[in-house]
Formats: sequence, structure tokens, C-alpha cells
Amino acid sequence: MLAGAGAAGVIAAAVLIPHANASQTEDPAPGATPADKAGAAAVLALPGRLGDAFAGSYYDPAKRQLVVNVAGGDRAAAAQVREAGAVPRAVAHSAAQLRSAAHTLARTATIPGTAWAMDPRTNRIVVSADRTVRGAKLTRLEKAVGSLGAGMARINQSAGRFTPFSAGGDAIFGGGARCSLGFNVTTGDGRPGFLTAGHCGVAARQWSLSAGGGPAATVQQATFPGSGDFSLLTYDDAATEAPSAVDTGSGRLVPIARAVDASVGLRVQRMGSTTGLKEGTVTGLDATVNYPEGTVSGLIQTDVCAEPGDSGGSLFTPDGGAVGLTSGGSGDCEAGGETFFQPVTTALAATGATIGDGGQGQDQGQSQGEDQGQGQDPGRNQGQDQGQRQGRGPGQEVNARP
Repeated sequence: MLAGAGAAGVIAAAVLIPHANASQTEDPAPGATPADKAGAAAVLALPGRLGDAFAGSYYDPAKRQLVVNVAGGDRAAAAQVREAGAVPRAVAHSAAQLRSAAHTLARTATIPGTAWAMDPRTNRIVVSADRTVRGAKLTRLEKAVGSLGAGMARINQSAGRFTPFSAGGDAIFGGGARCSLGFNVTTGDGRPGFLTAGHCGVAARQWSLSAGGGPAATVQQATFPGSGDFSLLTYDDAATEAPSAVDTGSGRLVPIARAVDASVGLRVQRMGSTTGLKEGTVTGLDATVNYPEGTVSGLIQTDVCAEPGDSGGSLFTPDGGAVGLTSGGSGDCEAGGETFFQPVTTALAATGATIGDGGQGQDQGQSQGEDQGQGQDPGRNQGQDQGQRQGRGPGQEVNARP
């Protein structure tokens, strides 16, 4: 899975390197020249071409370069990376070795309060331990990490506690819990719906769009814990307008055009009903988090802060790429901490839903974004009322008009 995560990193970063102007979907960006398309195709093919020599990738924003790790001193592989327009970097551990290390941790260190993810920038597995991992638990974790061999993994200790981010309050409401809407989608049978966190979906079957409001959406599918943290809900009113956009407050909508895979180093923004709009960087892929409720795998790790109530909220790129759904983590937006997100691409694949260009309301979302909120119905998001939001953030993320 780590090898696959590395491949996803290359795919998502392809648009960032010179002469590789591919979109985040299968087709290069409209208007790209044949040379652009050839360069993008060369980058996307790197994981398969390099084989065992491929050891992950990341984007270096300071140098504006896609860096591809090459294991085993393979000069031929390094030459292929240069030829594709990326920068090769010699590293000690292959993707297969990192994958084996992650499997060992899963067997020996599945301890509530721990998490791990591959960090291609250090070519290691980064293991995080929250404040509950002490005494015998910490000793067990240190022994497991030590058994992997020198330089294979390192432990970071967090002052917070790993929990799913959900709480009572505002935004979307169900069963006494409060979460945040992630992205509006169109289901496989053409109905309007939205994605949010799986631990929200298992907390209640019906959700409202305002505090004390009547049911407006029903859970159709939810995964938590296990191989993800996502749920799909459909609006009870099939005529609901569900534009493909994120409401970032102050009347501003960011149109969402497509779903994209995360890459380490990618700059992202997060919107949630508790803390509003925050930004940061993707720091790890294919993360495994051991919450008190159970283990969740396949997540994105970032340094973007989040707090209870932000669960399910959208992680996206400034140019309209849907990246993830807020899952959980440790810390808050004052002290910081680690935060984990469900990849949108895998949630869409599992639910059969579509987003952006393939989803209902995308044109509506674009026009509203271009008009910077012009034409919004003041009553469409009752939770945006300052009194209902209780001062918790600049805007609510429910992008629907029942």
C-alpha cells in the first residue's frame, strides 16, 4: 500500500513540474501542448517503470521540484527520473522495505493513541504517540520500532490525544453529535448527496443542516473504523441544489472541479464548522491511526490544525481540487498537532459517487464562486447565522439549498 501511496504522490504532483501540465484526472489539462502531455505521461509512468527502485516522492515547494526517491543506488532509474523532468534522490530504504516495516508495526504496535505513515522526505516511517501512550505501552512501542532496524522509523510524541473530531454544536447535526459537511456529490443513481466522516455516519442515520432543524439527509453508507473514515448521505429532497463548492465564509465559495490524490508537500486548505478555514501541508500518506474506537488505515497526514466539530470537513487545494475529509488527530488550533484525513478519491470509489465535473451542480458552484457569493439565499444555510454558530468559525460548510 505504501508503494501505491507513492504512486499517488507522483500522480498528484505531476501538474507541478515544468512541461507536465496534466490535470489531476486521466486527461492532461485542456490546452496542453503535445510536449506537455508527453512530459506528464512520463512522470505518471515512473512508479511502474522504476519497479523496486521507486521509494516514494514529494514536492519541494521552495525549489518548485518534484523529487522522486530512488533506492539501491540504481543509476539507470535515476536517469529515467531526470528524463521525465523530476529530480532523483538516492535513499537507503525501498518501498518494499517501508511496506514491510508498516506491516510489522501493524502486528506489534496496534496500540490506541499511536499512528504511523511514510515520510518520503526522510525515507522513514514516522510513528506518532499521543499523551496516553506511557509506561508499558510506550515501552512496547519503542521495542517494536527498534526491531525494524536503525534508521527505518522514528517516534514523535504528541501532547494531545488522538480522537475523531466530533462534538455537539453546530453545522450538520445527528444523534446529538455535530460534524461538518465535506463535499457535495452525485450518487450513482443521480441523487444529490454529500460526503462526511464515517464516524459521523455511524453516530446517527439522519442529519439536519441547522441546530434544531428537521432531518435533511440520510446515511446510505458508512465506514469506520477499518479501511477508511467516510460516509455517503443523500439529501431527503431530491430537488435539493447541491453546488460543487466549499463555503469558506464571508460569502466566498471555492468551486470544486475534481477529486485529486494527495502528495507529500502539497499545500492544502481545510474548512470546518468549529475552526473555519485553515491551511497547511500534507506530511504523510497511507497513514494508520489507532483511535480508541478502533484502527483506521489509508489516511492522509497533515500539519493542518482541527478541533472537535470539524469532522468530515473538506480538505482541498486552492484551485478547486477535493483532497480529503477530516477524520481526527491530536491537539488543537492553538497548540497544533497531527491531523488525519480520509482521501476523497477512495471514498468516491467505494461509494460510486461523483464530484465536480462529474457531479450535479458543478456549474452552479462555479458561477457562484465567480460571483463571489452573489445570489446566495441568506436563508440557505441556517447554521451560518452568527448566533447559531456560537462564534466558532467564519462560516459553515453546508453547501446546499434545500
